[in-house]
Amino acid sequence: MNAIVMVFVVLFPMAAGVLVPVLPFKNRTRMMIYIEGAVLFNSVLVFAMLLHQPREAFVLLKFTGNLSMSFRLDGLGTVFAAIVSVLWPLATLYAFEYMKQEGHEKIFFMFYTITYGVTLGIALAEDLVTMYCFYEMLSLVTLPLIMHTLSREAILASRTYLYYSMGGAAFAFIGVIFILIYGTTADFVPGGVLDTARVGSPGLLLLVYLLCFLGFSVKAALWPFSSWLPKAGVAPTPVTALLHAVAVVKAGAFTTMRVTYYSFGADFVRGTWVQSVLLCLTVFTIVYGCSRALKETHLKRRLAWSTVSNLSYILFGVALMTPLGLLGALCHMVFHAVMKICAFFCAGAVIHQTGKNYIYELDGIGYRMPKVFAAFTVSAMALMGVPGLCGFISKWKLVQAALESENSLACVGVAALLISALLTAIYMLSVSVRAFFPGGNFDPAGLEGGKDPNWMMLLPLAVFVAVMIGFGLHAQPLVRALESVAAGV
Repeated sequence: MNAIVMVFVVLFPMAAGVLVPVLPFKNRTRMMIYIEGAVLFNSVLVFAMLLHQPREAFVLLKFTGNLSMSFRLDGLGTVFAAIVSVLWPLATLYAFEYMKQEGHEKIFFMFYTITYGVTLGIALAEDLVTMYCFYEMLSLVTLPLIMHTLSREAILASRTYLYYSMGGAAFAFIGVIFILIYGTTADFVPGGVLDTARVGSPGLLLLVYLLCFLGFSVKAALWPFSSWLPKAGVAPTPVTALLHAVAVVKAGAFTTMRVTYYSFGADFVRGTWVQSVLLCLTVFTIVYGCSRALKETHLKRRLAWSTVSNLSYILFGVALMTPLGLLGALCHMVFHAVMKICAFFCAGAVIHQTGKNYIYELDGIGYRMPKVFAAFTVSAMALMGVPGLCGFISKWKLVQAALESENSLACVGVAALLISALLTAIYMLSVSVRAFFPGGNFDPAGLEGGKDPNWMMLLPLAVFVAVMIGFGLHAQPLVRALESVAAGV
């Protein structure tokens, strides 16, 4: 029975989403109740499943030979599924208020809810083939969300997203094929599944692993595949928050963990030229993303470039090829999801309430929207890595993993993390400073109309702030659980 629940939590949101434009809702309130009820019900089922950890797998479709679409819950999948199921109901609640002014709500919430199920399909996939199928489906169901407004910028952004996703999928597919040929199984197994007796010369397989990693990391915005992410900021904020904090980018990071630690095996790659290439790319992206964020004056695009940098924190931990590196990556995957969705929701609240998109327009607005900018400041400090907030925990674990790896490039990565912390402080806190300390030339007449939004937008922000502070002060239970996952338990 537990195994059937795994399939149900994947298919139910997809079915519920398809019904949104079909059901004859009498008014908008009933539509909201239906959507939020479906999402909350599914999240409750997910947590019930996580608490009762089904032991067996469930085969949904059988293709040919040993190829199938099947689901199994393990430690790594538990982490990703928990992130998604916690954040999705809050994001949906926020979206109800935001989407009032956007139009085409039924189509929007159809794809928004379907995306929930598809993302859980990636988290619960038993094997590389199943994960790849849902990874491709994620590109298809999020594409209409990016182009929702149908503006010229949205269409161009969605086209860029599609091109990058197709290219990444092609590279990733090469890895899938080679695992099917040279692996003992397509299932995810801690330590990897390569049959060393059949591998022979590892040179070709190392190249294939690199292509596979780069293919999946397109959604994690690794340089030089990062430009699609800031462009996707033209989508409504509930979409960009999920793109930049939960579904798409975390799916990219999650799949790189899978292929590195559960398919090819970290031992196979550690110490090779491929590891050096990945460390160089991730270290460069950390600094590059921060530098672009510092230069950017558009609020959502600044947060997007910040996401590019922070995603490479996770990929840097993956590229260390050690259990401690994976622990740091998992910690930052969890904490960054909360920190960044909070920051994006604050930006969305400003845009929704005032119509202001650029940072130079925010002088003094903190006095009109004190709750929103208080939450933004907490998320900014957490992203900087201030002790007492969750961002410090994950950054500390990554630095510790880098130093213990005894890899010279990893030590360069530590320097990149320190530079990133400094640049993050500048580009994030400068927004809060403008909002609360506008300077002597400030004209309060320009703030007419701005105020904190209603409870549907403020409640998710309050939850995120509590989580950032709570994990910052007491993260040990979660860290111990993630240590077990990183160790393959």
